[in-house]
Amino acid sequence: MSEQKTRAILLDIEGTTTPVEFVYEILFPFARLHVAEFIRQHYESEEVRADINALRAEHRADAGSVNNPPDWREDSSDSLLESATLYVHWLMDRDRKSGALKSLQGKVWEGGYLSGRLRGQVYPDVPPAFTRWRGQQRAIHIFSSGSVLAQKLLFAHTTHGDLTEYISDYFDTTTGAKTDAASYQSIGAKIGSPAAEVLFISDVDAELDAARDAGMQTALCVRPESSESETSTHQIVRTFDCIFP
Repeated sequence: MSEQKTRAILLDIEGTTTPVEFVYEILFPFARLHVAEFIRQHYESEEVRADINALRAEHRADAGSVNNPPDWREDSSDSLLESATLYVHWLMDRDRKSGALKSLQGKVWEGGYLSGRLRGQVYPDVPPAFTRWRGQQRAIHIFSSGSVLAQKLLFAHTTHGDLTEYISDYFDTTTGAKTDAASYQSIGAKIGSPAAEVLFISDVDAELDAARDAGMQTALCVRPESSESETSTHQIVRTFDCIFP
């Protein structure tokens, strides 16, 4: 990491700014529990209908392969609701990086955050790092497989308060896959920073490989629960406290 050269910091969320347990033990179960109710209440919304249409198309592709998804029926509004819900659960069980799924999950979580039933979690070293980096005039950006809406909600409603004032921009997989160098090239162009002046921090080696291929600086974030090997070819950090202190 070059302290003088780094003008922007690009962060993953899960396992980097936020404990994995929060995602898998709180966010995902909340979405699973409330998705049917949400679809029923908001099906007339144009945005929710767009998510359902995208899920229908994705299901069609799965049904034409060996994936064997649950049946999709639309002979009544109830059967459509049940089909969409079962397919959402099926996708979640496989941790599928589905754009339609992520979009729908974000909308479900929005109700949870706004009602106070959900509070975003970040590691204790994140808020002071955000303050420090902004004071150093380093722009902070987020790149996560969760939707941009879900990202903004998490950082706006953390147990440490609203952290969105520190974040310049958010990127999800509509930009591209996190293991594709082209995604990082696109992000660099959008934030207006040469790749060499961007530091990408993630807990996944394959993502860091792609960012490095795009010319970015990289660091592997190894939190206590991390499963990544410490034999990584990327610089290893265990806390944000050591990044441009």
